Order: sequence, then structure tokens, then C-alpha cells
Amino acid sequence: MENPKESIFKKPWVQSLTGIFLVIVIVTVILFVKSAVSTVSIENGTVSAPVITISPTSAGILDEVYVKTGDTVTAGQQLAHVGAEVLTAKIDGLVIDVNNTPGQLFSPTQAVVKMIDPNEMRIVGTIKEDAGFADIAIGDPATFTVDAFGGKKFVGYVDEISATSKDSSVVFSISDKRETKEFTVKVKYDTAAHPEFKNGMSAKIEVYNK
Repeated sequence: MENPKESIFKKPWVQSLTGIFLVIVIVTVILFVKSAVSTVSIENGTVSAPVITISPTSAGILDEVYVKTGDTVTAGQQLAHVGAEVLTAKIDGLVIDVNNTPGQLFSPTQAVVKMIDPNEMRIVGTIKEDAGFADIAIGDPATFTVDAFGGKKFVGYVDEISATSKDSSVVFSISDKRETKEFTVKVKYDTAAHPEFKNGMSAKIEVYNK
């Protein structure tokens, strides 16, 4: 004998109502997720690390340079000879620029070698104060794309937010027109997992927040 409950669920109108109910539930869940989590887009980003400049402590003639751009060096390694001074690497890192001009006079303000610590590389973005900046907080998850690798998405999190706006030389002639300030946001990622990222590459960031 057919079970009355089973026969009810076999009726077309019941199946239609069930389908409509499921659609409503799915749409409700999607809307809830969208309302709970929003994103802030940062279009102007770069892969970047703080640059470490290696200069003589006193003025002298560059005699010889022992490294070239792209070399990986260790802390204490000899980099160049200027006057009576041997310039050495302050940390383990990557040489990104070399001023290899023997015979040139270098002052303490002139860099003979520039290097970075690859472990300090971040995705650094600039965002206007009225474009969602106030919604970004340290620790927010983020995804980013690097132009050199197409639309592939990588993951990270907001590691640093600038405490002050970037300097600007823009001057407005209209007294009631105020400049929109820009701030810097840095996203940390697993640098060991992505050695293919090079300092200076262009990137875009999506920050997720509640």
C-alpha cells in the first residue's frame, strides 16, 4: 500500500513549492553573505620591499664593486671598496641596483649598492580616503593579483596601514576645493611560497571586511 506522505511529495505542485522554497533559501543565504562581508578594491599596487642603501661613511673614490644586480648576499659579505673603506651587506638580502663606476667620488649620501630583504616584500597599495579606506583594518584577509601572472589570485592579509597620508604637491586655486588624501595599505603574503614575485611588479588588491 502506498505511503500517504510519499504520495504527497510526488505531487507536481508540492515539488514545485519545494523547489521555490529551496531557491528562496539559497538567495537569502547569498544576500546574507554579501551583506556580512564587503570588499574594498585597491587598483594601484606594487610588489615592494624597503630599499637598503649601502654608502661609504666618508667621501672616497670607488675602487671596485664585488657584486652585481640580482646577486643574493649574506650579512657581512663584502660589496664594494671605496677609498679606505670596504662596504659590507648589513643583512642577508638581494642586490637590486649597483652603481659600478670605478674612479667616481662617492659621498656618504650616495648609494653604491642598493638591496632588499625578500622576506620583507609586501603588496603595497595606495587608496583615497573616500574610497573605502576607513573600512580597512589590520588583519583583514585579502586577495591580490600580480599583472605579470594574469588573473591568478593569491592570498594574504593587511599587515600595515599608514598613519598619515601621502605627501602631495597638488595645489588648488579654488579655496573651497579640498584635496582628497591618499593612504598606503600593505598586504603580507607567504614570501617563501612566491619567489617568482619581483620587486616593483604591478598588482591589484581586494580587502575583505565585515
